[in-house]
Amino acid sequence: MKTALVHEWLTPQATGGSELVVQAILQGVEADLYALIDFESGNPESYLHGRAIGTTFLQHFPRAKSKIQQYLPLFPLAIEQLNLSAYDVVLSSSHAVAKGVLTHSQQLHLCYCHTPMRYAWDLTFDYLQSSRLGRGIPGLCTRLILHYLRQWDVLSANRVDYFIANSHHTAQRIWRCYRRRAEVIYPPVAVDRFAYQPQKADFYLTVCRLVSYKRVKLIVEAFNQLQLPLIVIGDGPELSALRAIARNNVQLIGNQSHAVVATHMAQAKAFIYAACEDFGIAPVEAQACGTPVIAYGAGGALETVRDIRQDPQTGTGLWFQPQNSTALVKAVKIFEEICGKIRPESCQQQAQKFAATVFQQHYLEFLDQCYADWSAQSVTGRVHPL
Repeated sequence: MKTALVHEWLTPQATGGSELVVQAILQGVEADLYALIDFESGNPESYLHGRAIGTTFLQHFPRAKSKIQQYLPLFPLAIEQLNLSAYDVVLSSSHAVAKGVLTHSQQLHLCYCHTPMRYAWDLTFDYLQSSRLGRGIPGLCTRLILHYLRQWDVLSANRVDYFIANSHHTAQRIWRCYRRRAEVIYPPVAVDRFAYQPQKADFYLTVCRLVSYKRVKLIVEAFNQLQLPLIVIGDGPELSALRAIARNNVQLIGNQSHAVVATHMAQAKAFIYAACEDFGIAPVEAQACGTPVIAYGAGGALETVRDIRQDPQTGTGLWFQPQNSTALVKAVKIFEEICGKIRPESCQQQAQKFAATVFQQHYLEFLDQCYADWSAQSVTGRVHPL
């Protein structure tokens, strides 16, 4: 089979979970790679260095390498310009528009969906409230663009033969947005990069980009009340505001190297996670170190963290609800009382369920299953159920 793999963008700044999925797929599938833009094939430090990668007209736009999101209204048009007609199988890794590539009836299209376009669906009003483009006349234009993107997003979902979701939470969102069923295959997490350490220091930790939906302000406010030591690693538009409210027990140390992050994760008494993510890699990385997690009880955290109150033998942390500082304060106080019951080895064992080898096995098995099913339908003329 001649296979193509399509992703949104490939840049040195794009190093999240979706890029790990691309890397893991390429380790198991021989495929030509395509993206809206590519600035990784010329990066000597990238695993994609020297690789031929197909791109779109956005590749040549000003500041595309660092500010690709500013061309959001052009994404649907750009992705539809990729000519993949010569391929038997099209794979997409999509968190925005990659699933919208044009295919014909003789091609199988399997989409790994990290999330339906968040700024067009779940985070629309957060985006409008936090951006200067969400107010006044520019706000009207932004709302019109998002309205158009939602319509295109639903339309383009019909170009996919089979969906994979990165969690049951995402599968529910795919159903709500597209009315399509999705197989759940958890994304690969580089758990081997985080050393297991059963002995812990006396501080709490959170690591993330400092943007509004990560709810780091909630965490800082809670620890201001608790007066317990908290270290915040990350950078973003909220950094200065967080520093303004943080008390002496809270340290905001900005971006750090992987080695520094891994050391802090291994030593932390617990990892704090207040966002509602579709999956959420950081809590799994923390558990790989044997570090418990205190997480907002929604989204992917319900699938990656085991609440010790529900699983006394294999619990790896606590969930808190609702998503506010009062609930987090209560959860941390409970954790202080029962943390000795959470075994570091249980945390590590939980993290191993999301290792890259597990992802590769499940992904390749499902790809084979889809191709066999699709081929049989092509012969009989049946249409597969959505």
